[in-house]
Amino acid sequence: MQLQHLCEECRVRGQAACSVLPADVAEASLQPAHLQLRGGQALVREGDVRRHSYTVKHGALRQLRLLADGRRLVAGFLMPGDYVGFSGSGKYRHAIEAIVDSELCVLPLQHVRETAREHPEFGHELLDRAVVELDATRDKLMTLARMTPLERVAGFLLDMAWRRKREGGDGHQVVLPMSRTDIADYLGLTIETVSRCFTKLRTQGLIATDDPQHVHLLKPAALAALAEQPG
Repeated sequence: MQLQHLCEECRVRGQAACSVLPADVAEASLQPAHLQLRGGQALVREGDVRRHSYTVKHGALRQLRLLADGRRLVAGFLMPGDYVGFSGSGKYRHAIEAIVDSELCVLPLQHVRETAREHPEFGHELLDRAVVELDATRDKLMTLARMTPLERVAGFLLDMAWRRKREGGDGHQVVLPMSRTDIADYLGLTIETVSRCFTKLRTQGLIATDDPQHVHLLKPAALAALAEQPG
């Protein structure tokens, strides 16, 4: 992996944690670098020492863990604008790998900590993002514990639609760079169950699919109602 210093005209600056700082201050304080990954290439492995934090600029990555019995758990997906790597733990608790060719902004953790001390607004932004991530983790636990498979898939599609809209895209046109296997491992389902759920949502007229990676949300309100129902 080759790092090249590059920070101006960042395509996700408006979504990044450093957006609370003037561009010149962010560049001087954080000293960001640019990183490119090929699809399937690992960013970090579980247990690696945590030395950098990252903002996804383009592409998509997955956070995963392999259990002792060989099962794979996907803890989450990282999309453009997402921030990862700032934690109280000294080591990564999940492996992170690119799903497709991806670009990231790399920030040395030492510079992140120093900047958070010198610029409280940046520290507050990091705290806000940590709280949002904690809330999302709690929501996912509730989803896995209380929702039916169909409700889980509906909720997942709505989350991906929100991410798409955050990037400035059409929130009714969902792009899924991850495979059905990734989705199944994320939602705690089998790939067969995920496929059946997509088929049922199509049959009910809630979604349409041109191909496995592109989903049209035909009735977002109905999907939202479905996702909010307890299992």
